[in-house]
Amino acid sequence: MLRTVKIILILAAIVVLLILIAASIGAARVSIYDTVKVVGSYIPGINHFIDRDMLDPQTIAVVSQIRLPRIFMALVVGIALASAGVIFQGLFRNPMADPFVIGVSAGGAFGAAIGLFFVSSISLLNISITTIFALIGALGTTFLVYSISSSRGKVSVVTLLLSGIALSAMLGSMTSFIMIFRANDLAKIVFWLMGGLTSASWQKLYLITPVIVILVIISSFYMRDLNIISMGDERAAQLGVQTEKVKKTLLVFASIIAALAVSVSGIIGFVGLITPHILRLIVGPDHKILFPTSALAGGIVLLASDTLARTVLMPREIPVGIITSIVGVPFFLYLLVKSRKQVF
Repeated sequence: MLRTVKIILILAAIVVLLILIAASIGAARVSIYDTVKVVGSYIPGINHFIDRDMLDPQTIAVVSQIRLPRIFMALVVGIALASAGVIFQGLFRNPMADPFVIGVSAGGAFGAAIGLFFVSSISLLNISITTIFALIGALGTTFLVYSISSSRGKVSVVTLLLSGIALSAMLGSMTSFIMIFRANDLAKIVFWLMGGLTSASWQKLYLITPVIVILVIISSFYMRDLNIISMGDERAAQLGVQTEKVKKTLLVFASIIAALAVSVSGIIGFVGLITPHILRLIVGPDHKILFPTSALAGGIVLLASDTLARTVLMPREIPVGIITSIVGVPFFLYLLVKSRKQVF
């Protein structure tokens, strides 16, 4: 327990440090000292010691209105993808499962394509219709996959996986079909498919964060049951775990968490794949420890990747999905090779 607390505290310290570094670097340079003062001016109890009149208004605007929303969006999306990754890998008993295995990304991409090409100028509550359509597409695909794989109150993991692959292929083709007929707007959907956080805003953050946080917290109470399910359904039933109920609950929670992340960030691959596996090597397979540490590490991985994506070629920006894929693909191939030698 003490070791777990230490790891969480270390990860939390890294998060704080990364926030300050990410808020300081960019096209407009801001010192760490000024960044600390700007951030501190918004924290109750600390803001009384900071005189905002002494800060440059442009510095305040850059940090608070441009960089901080994107930084916290990266943290929230990273936490969401890594949390969903832990759940899917536990349920499938496979370290190569990730949040997009049941078609969440393909559904989100299809919804975003419709939103971008047909009603992109409309917004609802300051949230772009593209984000809303992406969320509807991701959740709709999840519901459809779940309905196909559910029979007589039981969910077949194999059917869930296969139906997710099939629907992903179909939705990918439909997205490509839309792109053919709206070639002038092709760059928009291609950029969205690459994944990125350029459209991050406080409004979007307020939309997804409460739901993600609540679902992640509730999911954490099922980690003991997930430990037992990982040993096999028969063994879990013998130990008194309501296997099907837990599976359904966690599948729904993880799918919604991943869908919310996809709706605001596009398709950012491999965060939900590599983060849980790396933490599994560090903290072990116990999901009660793996789940919270992977969630924090997921936020760190995506925030670091996004900071690199927007600064390495300044003023040009690289979609963060490219950065995570460059790192994730070699690791995924390593998992493929390793999986031939051992059973998860």
